[in-house]
Amino acid sequence: MSSKTEFVEYIAEQCGGAGGITVKKMFGEYGLYCNGKIFALVCGDQFFVKITAETKARYPKLPEKPPYDGAKNYFFVENVDDREFLTELVTATCSALPEPKPKKPKKTKEK
Repeated sequence: MSSKTEFVEYIAEQCGGAGGITVKKMFGEYGLYCNGKIFALVCGDQFFVKITAETKARYPKLPEKPPYDGAKNYFFVENVDDREFLTELVTATCSALPEPKPKKPKKTKEK
């Protein structure tokens, strides 16, 4: 089941306190980025945040489950209305994630 655009926009707005949030549609669902780092997925109108060692220690009671079949576990965040908590979680997650690799320039074909 594909996620509703309104739900994805709401999640992005709720996480906005952590930095510049952007959304990209991927495989029929959505990836969320904060300052260029992918930190979460929205699948089936459910919000999933990447797990890092730091966030696992900080939030040991957050439920975990895969966002889709064959995926590794993510934090499953049910309460998406708590903006302060989401800001803290996203900030902690993104600070533990590596910087994105720079994109290679596209090769142009010569005639």
